[in-house]
Amino acid sequence: MASGFFALLDDISALVKVSAASLDDVPAQIAKTTGKVSGIVIDDTAVTPKYVVGLDPSRELSIIYRIAKKSLINKLFILSPAALVLGYFAPWAITPILMLGGAYLCFEGYEKVHGMFSKHPEVTAETEQLKTITPEELEQERVAGAVRTDIILSAEIMAIAYSQVTDQPLTNQIAVMLAVAVFITVAVYGFVGLIVKADDIGVHLAQDKFHPGTQKFGRGLVKFMPHFLNLLSYVGTAAMLWVGAEIIAHGIPFTAHLLHELEVSLAHLPIVAWLAKALSCALGGLLIGFVVEKLVHVAKKLFGKGKQEQAA
Repeated sequence: MASGFFALLDDISALVKVSAASLDDVPAQIAKTTGKVSGIVIDDTAVTPKYVVGLDPSRELSIIYRIAKKSLINKLFILSPAALVLGYFAPWAITPILMLGGAYLCFEGYEKVHGMFSKHPEVTAETEQLKTITPEELEQERVAGAVRTDIILSAEIMAIAYSQVTDQPLTNQIAVMLAVAVFITVAVYGFVGLIVKADDIGVHLAQDKFHPGTQKFGRGLVKFMPHFLNLLSYVGTAAMLWVGAEIIAHGIPFTAHLLHELEVSLAHLPIVAWLAKALSCALGGLLIGFVVEKLVHVAKKLFGKGKQEQAA
């Protein structure tokens, strides 16, 4: 009995050692996974500030907190478990789902680029409509819209995170997924909170009670933030196209091979290789987004026509 008990303890000890050794790799896996989703993180960070524009400044941090809380809940309790379950029962579905998400990112990126070069006469009508709702209702709409956008980007983040640990033990998969969910959410919405309150910080530092150098910095910060937000919007759009197209490219052997060959051919110039790959993916993302936009337009016309026929 005693020998059997000690043998069991030895087995448990060996299992713990193996698990500990496996978990030692988790920080490296988290770092690798975070790097893979950096493009989507940039886009998420760039998109969110627009949801507090025009609202009461005293409500900005509260609104961001509400969006961040919902984002974290979605990642931890819906998207991460869904990715793990899907990866266990239908691992073949991960790549197609990633590619669909990539197509959506390209579509959104194309819409933003198209919007930069198009006039929108309907803006006046939308503005008039917004005047008829209360600030509380507008805030609820903004939060709901932000959450809808975030859940799509978060789904891409968690799917990519899972795709990086499919060959790892289940404990590592869970640890990496949860760590990425928490880290990404805190990083994105912490930075967004800093961005939206930066002008308030600048106004505070520009007060006469501070040193002239501090006042000058505060005034410069206030003037700089609108330009920074515009730049962030452009960077987010570029990242959306780049990441979306790269996801799709890696799901197709031929295009994955082309990207690999491009990187290998410019391996002696790492920065040039990165720029060439990013530019190629961004241009490809524009093309994919254009095609998806046309398909969506045709689908809307057919769907609308079908509804009209049913109503008749």
